[in-house]
Amino acid sequence: MGDPAGIGAEIILKALEKREIFKYCIPIIVGDKDFLKKTAKAIKFPFHILKANIIDLKNIPKNITIGRPTRVSGKASVEYIKSSVNLAKAKKADAIVTAPINKEAIHMAGYKYPGHTEMLAELTDTKDYTMMLESPPPPFEKGGKGGLRVVLVTTHTAIKNVSRLISRKKILKAIKLTNSSLKSWGFLNPRIGVSALNPHGGEGGIFGDEDIKIIIPAINDARSEGIDVKGPFPADTLFTPSKRANFDAIVVMYHDQGLIPIKMSAFGKAVNITLGLPFVRTSVDHGTAYDITGKGLADPSSLIEAVKMAAKLTEMQDVD
Repeated sequence: MGDPAGIGAEIILKALEKREIFKYCIPIIVGDKDFLKKTAKAIKFPFHILKANIIDLKNIPKNITIGRPTRVSGKASVEYIKSSVNLAKAKKADAIVTAPINKEAIHMAGYKYPGHTEMLAELTDTKDYTMMLESPPPPFEKGGKGGLRVVLVTTHTAIKNVSRLISRKKILKAIKLTNSSLKSWGFLNPRIGVSALNPHGGEGGIFGDEDIKIIIPAINDARSEGIDVKGPFPADTLFTPSKRANFDAIVVMYHDQGLIPIKMSAFGKAVNITLGLPFVRTSVDHGTAYDITGKGLADPSSLIEAVKMAAKLTEMQDVD
């Protein structure tokens, strides 16, 4: 259910009302039943439409504050995630779809994770993992295997840390995870592009030497393993329609380098996918939206897309 102080409960109610989800899966909500009822009442939404199984953790007090991060909401967020992971590990759920959490709130509750991805990796003892965002094709692009896919080498960290955190080993890991994931989804020979870190690819080292000393060697390592990977390309041209059409996925060095083009092309329709976990995990492409919590304004589109993607990827892996 995500952070109860945010829009997670509302988008779940709205997504299930549309009934589309039931074409793809049997949904199970891990959350707080009374809070879902309270949310339905607040946004003048009929609770009886909630035709889904609810695992009720009963972990939200009646006087919980909404619309801002709190220790209580952060603690509840983590408990939902842990319970969901336990279900997946026990093979009682085929996939996990997460509503948004707030990093400040979970830190207030004593959990120092940068986000969902790192928490899920720790809970599953996963060593090699990374984040992919996938969007459907924008209206001006026709054909192709889906839309834009970006994979992050670093995730939630300050920009000042990026050049220190990228390494030949981490970039190679991201490329290999991307390649193996795409193959499991039906791409026979995935085409992978890699972004440069610096403007103009560093201009031969004038604007930084990370592209020469770190990124190119990692790409060469991946090529030596038979992976179809090219780069590094300057990020300001890599995401133009004609350039990105050459690739099934693009590996980027830091968060906003990949998420800005994703959200420019398909905000509210994109899906977050964690690569490397022992089960499928997807999520929405937005945050807790505290500013509209409880107002009935939240759009469930990204959650619906995340559920559909989770079902699709689960079926593909079952076939394999």
